[in-house]
Amino acid sequence: MPDRQPQDDHDPAQPSRTPNSGNDHRSVRLPRRASALPGVEQAAVVQGAKPGSRYARRVRERERRFQPGEAGTIRATERASEPRTGAQKFWRRVRRVVVGSPISSEELEHQRLSKLKALAVLSSDALSSSAYATDAILLALITAGTGALTKSIPIAAAIGLLLLIVGFSYRQTIKAYPSGGGSYIVARENLGDIPGLSAAAALSVDYILTVSVSIAAGVFAITSAEPSLHPIAIELSVGFVALITLLNLRGIRESGTIFAIPTYAFIIGFSILLIGGFVKLAIAPGKVTPPSDHVVVGTAGLSVFLLLRAFASGCAALTGVEAISNGIPAFKKPESHNAAVTLGWMIAILGVFFIGLTILAHQFGVLPSQKVSAPAQVAGFVYGRTPVFYYIQASTALILILAANTSYADFPRLGSILAKDKFLPHQFTFRGDRLAFSNGIIVLGVVASILLVIFSANVDRLIPLYAFGVFVAFTLSQSGMVVHHLRLKEQGWKQSIVINTVGAITTGVVAAIIGATKFSGGAWISMTAMLILGLTFMAIHKHYAGVRQKLDVPPGTVVLPHIAHAQVALVPVDEINRAVLRTLDYARTISPHVTALHITDDLAEGHRLREQWDESIDDVELVVIDSPYRSFIAPVLSYIDALDRADPAAYVTVVLPEFVTAWPWQRWLHNQSAHRLGKALRDRPNTIIVEVPYHLNAE
Repeated sequence: MPDRQPQDDHDPAQPSRTPNSGNDHRSVRLPRRASALPGVEQAAVVQGAKPGSRYARRVRERERRFQPGEAGTIRATERASEPRTGAQKFWRRVRRVVVGSPISSEELEHQRLSKLKALAVLSSDALSSSAYATDAILLALITAGTGALTKSIPIAAAIGLLLLIVGFSYRQTIKAYPSGGGSYIVARENLGDIPGLSAAAALSVDYILTVSVSIAAGVFAITSAEPSLHPIAIELSVGFVALITLLNLRGIRESGTIFAIPTYAFIIGFSILLIGGFVKLAIAPGKVTPPSDHVVVGTAGLSVFLLLRAFASGCAALTGVEAISNGIPAFKKPESHNAAVTLGWMIAILGVFFIGLTILAHQFGVLPSQKVSAPAQVAGFVYGRTPVFYYIQASTALILILAANTSYADFPRLGSILAKDKFLPHQFTFRGDRLAFSNGIIVLGVVASILLVIFSANVDRLIPLYAFGVFVAFTLSQSGMVVHHLRLKEQGWKQSIVINTVGAITTGVVAAIIGATKFSGGAWISMTAMLILGLTFMAIHKHYAGVRQKLDVPPGTVVLPHIAHAQVALVPVDEINRAVLRTLDYARTISPHVTALHITDDLAEGHRLREQWDESIDDVELVVIDSPYRSFIAPVLSYIDALDRADPAAYVTVVLPEFVTAWPWQRWLHNQSAHRLGKALRDRPNTIIVEVPYHLNAE
């Protein structure tokens, strides 16, 4: 039992005596407070067993709400953040079950990712694109007939070369921006605000589409293996978005652990697919026959435009390549080195998977289908409907669905950077209980779900919206790196500038090809969304800049003594009750000039209230206003206008009584007039609103 020392009701920080009531109570002095703020002290005053007696009890370490911090500060403990109401406690229990227990900010360093986990979190989008990029090429070529499918291999080779160029270019970005060199940061720092915001808008659209496309492609892989599920593809897609959103709300490190297994299961499964396919080709090349002898007659000629369109469709394989350079701060130290190594792994795996699958699809005569994907057709031809086939499909579906996690890792981080730069609302900088940017995660999930519903979770309808924003961001980032090298001329800058110049030109040409060939197919939607987002960023920044300009104190400003004006405290009252008396009592503490204001449309009732008022309250004037048009708020505002005209420099404090009910649903039965009045007063200058709560369950 802790030592207890009896005390009276005086200030526990002062010496005190308790009257002798049969026991020997001696004068004691409580320990001096470590701080003026509550909860930091070593002792707490608690109620004794006898009426009127109090005791000083040493506060246990686990009960402290505050602890001494650094440089004269105090540190709030987890206990200080505990909920106080029943509803808050219930919500905390729900959050802990769904999301997990809160993590201290000091644990952020320990939430960083190793290279193996980072490959799962930040590369799943890029790796998974190898499962649908081949389909996109074949679908574009088939319009010229079956014979045009032979062009898929040179197109895939060209995209593989483009992948190498982009990969080498982003290694320069990682080296130059070890703290995180996303396209937005690089473009804005080196090219200016408009290019930077264009890159941010392009990335934002890309991240949202990444979630939609990868989820839709994953569900397509599931329905390819089990066609009976095709009618509920939209419901499955939205459900998977909700699941991934929830997993990411649990935090980066935990989501990395969850996503590592499916990512490596996909790498193993796709490797088995490619190895088995090439072994089959090597052992019995003469026995390889197309699964169908159906020949598709083309509806269009094999033109340069069609080839460029197929190339543009296949460039979806490069989506997600920039994620590692954007997410450098998520890596363990040394961040830059680990990010560069992980990027190299990703480029190698993606290139092998994409080109290998395209070659096998050509050799096995795969035809594009709305119901069976190219990987599923190749797996079926190599392994048949065996457990290996279902393993490949299951791992492909998982990686496609979880590929959305790349966007969940980068979009919230980009949103927090934009919010710090005043281009997005400040709420995007908020880290939730698990140190994840919760608001960005939720916004991403909601918008992606809306797109899936609008486009019926159809990959072919979503793909045309895709890739344009990716290559716009690529181009702006690499152009920014060229300016960066010219400006700083760091060691090795000449070699780097060549790499980034080639990258900028190449990705710029590809962006133009995608924009031209996919414009009518849906790329115009992405372009419009990017334009709207960019204008929104600038409008938000203009608002924040205007607010700061109005609030900033100019340098050298000397604060002169203020000539005090008489403050009027105005208390709207409906009747005389305990809440009103408590409000009047508080109003007397802030001003010697307190006026009660009663608005009525029944003058007789107003006279009765005045009689009661004069009998019970003699130090506060009651002003009764007859409102024949039954308005409550307008007469109050007009009365304050009259006070303003009498003394324009004076403050008017409106003190509102407020009932605090025992149950939340009961709040709708009270305070509605006060809330409407408070809302109407918030736009008035020199008017202060104070709400004085009265707890109805306190008695």
